[in-house]
Amino acid sequence: MLPLTGTIALDTVRSVATPEGVELDLRLAGPVGRACAWLVDLFLRMTGLLVLWLVLIPLGQLGIGVWLIFLFLVEWLYPVAFEIWAGGATPGKKLLGLRVVNDDGTPVSRWASVTRNLLRAVDFLPALYGVGLIAMLLNRDFKRMGDLVAGTVVIYVEPTRPPSAIPEAPPLAPRTPEEARAVLEFAERVATLTPERAEELAGIPSRLTGTEDGALARRRLLQLANHVIGRRQP
Repeated sequence: MLPLTGTIALDTVRSVATPEGVELDLRLAGPVGRACAWLVDLFLRMTGLLVLWLVLIPLGQLGIGVWLIFLFLVEWLYPVAFEIWAGGATPGKKLLGLRVVNDDGTPVSRWASVTRNLLRAVDFLPALYGVGLIAMLLNRDFKRMGDLVAGTVVIYVEPTRPPSAIPEAPPLAPRTPEEARAVLEFAERVATLTPERAEELAGIPSRLTGTEDGALARRRLLQLANHVIGRRQP
């Protein structure tokens, strides 16, 4: 990604291979985007706690006790709950287009989320996430200490391709990430081609399809593409 004029780009792209043999490009979020998301979440938490304080303070010591319990729960469970049950993103991260995922690009696991958030206590030292900021600046994946221990990264959410753009066919697994990219490009264009032209193009990579028959090769390429986008046999 090219840097903005007069600034240095703090976000990078890292490629990871999935178990299905598909190579994903993860656009890593740097300190600025993550700090903005944290400020949004801080504002939401503080607003909710202030409203709760105004409701509970007339109850005296009991109200203060209940408020302190909520303070603890909001501080420690707020990020974990959203990361586990809301697609890896707190409201602040969702607003900024960010998401927490495992290092291999899969959805963040429960234990990874708990671990990375427990270690916020370390990242916050000595104040305002000083340790976390230093850790992010010292590694290429912009990981704070919690991410390093939990095996997680924060990424920008990329728009997904609509599966309906690829004709349905019984899925067939490709052998390499290069094959996966090639069949996706073909499958996304096939609807714009005449049947004759589609079969002509499909017959070219005979080593991939195992046949020089255009019609059969076209079907096999579509099967490979359906596997790549996650369609499976019912």
